[in-house]
Amino acid sequence: MRAFARLLDALLYSPSRLAKERLILDYLRTTPDPDRGYAVGALTAGLDFPGAKPAMVRQLAESRIDPLLFRLSYDFVGDLAETVALIWPERRGSEPPQLAEVVATLDRVPKGQVPSLLADWLDRCDATERWALLKLITGALRVGVSARLAKGVLAQLGNMEIDAVEEVWHGLVPPYQPLFAWLEGRGARPEPGHGLGFRPMMLAHPLDEAELPQLDPAQYRAEWKWDGIRVQIAGEQGRARMYSRTGDEIGDAFPDVVGRVNFDAVLDGELLVLANGVLRPFNDLQQRLNRKRVTAAMLAEFPAHVRLYDMLFEGAEDLRPLGFDRRRARLEAWFARLKPAGTDLSPLVPFQSWDELARHRGETRERGIEGLMLKQGEAPYLAGRPKGPWFKWKRGPLTVDAVLMYAQRGHGKRSSFYSDFTFGAWRGEELVPIGKAYFGFTDEELLRLDRWVRDNTTERYGPVRQVRPGLVLEIAFDAAQRSTRHKSGVALRFPRVHRIRWDKPAEEADRLETVMALVEA
Repeated sequence: MRAFARLLDALLYSPSRLAKERLILDYLRTTPDPDRGYAVGALTAGLDFPGAKPAMVRQLAESRIDPLLFRLSYDFVGDLAETVALIWPERRGSEPPQLAEVVATLDRVPKGQVPSLLADWLDRCDATERWALLKLITGALRVGVSARLAKGVLAQLGNMEIDAVEEVWHGLVPPYQPLFAWLEGRGARPEPGHGLGFRPMMLAHPLDEAELPQLDPAQYRAEWKWDGIRVQIAGEQGRARMYSRTGDEIGDAFPDVVGRVNFDAVLDGELLVLANGVLRPFNDLQQRLNRKRVTAAMLAEFPAHVRLYDMLFEGAEDLRPLGFDRRRARLEAWFARLKPAGTDLSPLVPFQSWDELARHRGETRERGIEGLMLKQGEAPYLAGRPKGPWFKWKRGPLTVDAVLMYAQRGHGKRSSFYSDFTFGAWRGEELVPIGKAYFGFTDEELLRLDRWVRDNTTERYGPVRQVRPGLVLEIAFDAAQRSTRHKSGVALRFPRVHRIRWDKPAEEADRLETVMALVEA
């Protein structure tokens, strides 16, 4: 635990990506198995401890510390792990636990024994080790390391490309000893299998319209950019899996998709909600996301559908080296033969010039489509985001002027600042919340926003402050959709702070009817 704690602490205070890579690489080279494998699991969200949740940590802390003192401290610090680590009474008498000991013990002990175990471990740790231990078991590291970055470091360890690691990743589990053996030349490459493993997806660059004159429209094919989530469906010998774009397996939440897979292939497409032949808004799809259990009523009300636009494998044949045009022809022929239920093909959008395609893009908002995709006809399917083969040409964002209503402290580096902002629109003389944003401003603007929140607070609710209606935020968002879950009746898609209107009086902010007029049919 000591080496892992030092690693997390150093990562937290290292803003540079290269510095983070060097820290992780050094840790992997100097830390033995299985600890280093469990550290990789923590950094890539590959560990889960159902018996060790934040509520249990809070209760444990309040059993050792005056509850009022703890709550006041938590409100001030804003981060649970840091608060407990700093305020926990020192009782050190023995060495801290090893990382592998923590993982193995939490995997086998009943939930009721976790609090006493955790208390003993916290007693054996110093403040930094306590912080790392709590970050580990609650799964909220927040040290600026993505799973992709960690996999890139693993690739450096083995002196290979990151795509080679991605190719085998989803057949492995912590502590990844076969993976380390392969990377260090001590073992064979882990076999992902041709069918059910996740294949790293090809991603598109945002299109800079100034680049269009330099591109030849004859070399590109256009498709609609659907407002769903990107998925990969893998079928093999009667079994099926569905992955998100980051490789998370999400098939359990969508039995109406994986239950109908009766083919041997790996397909790329968009997960949507389609009811009675009508494409439903993204807000309906959100009702199905991130759920461990889905009810029959939910399956009936929000039926999932996959719109296919690429084929990576047909049986055991890897089609990724083929150009897009050839893969598309294979997909169309395959689909015509099998016509798998719950799927259709994403149509190509014919065009002769960029001006013609721009006119098609101008129709996307009224059709509930995010924009257009451009794909080079001869481009193979390449993992990652290569520049040139694929572009996404999204429709322009919408904006409204909203009034700041509430602010909450952030996490990690932002735990001392009010950086999560709830904003609203006027309904008569009342403000009603229409969304929440926590990015779109610079560090300098955050300091000024934080100071404004502290100077204009009217009520406090734990880590949340209510403020007087005096600051207008120009909010950019992709779409507005009706929602029964929000008091205002509307939900914004991808809201972010576009500008801070220090100059604009709050009473001149937009009214709810203005926002509702932007709702997609």
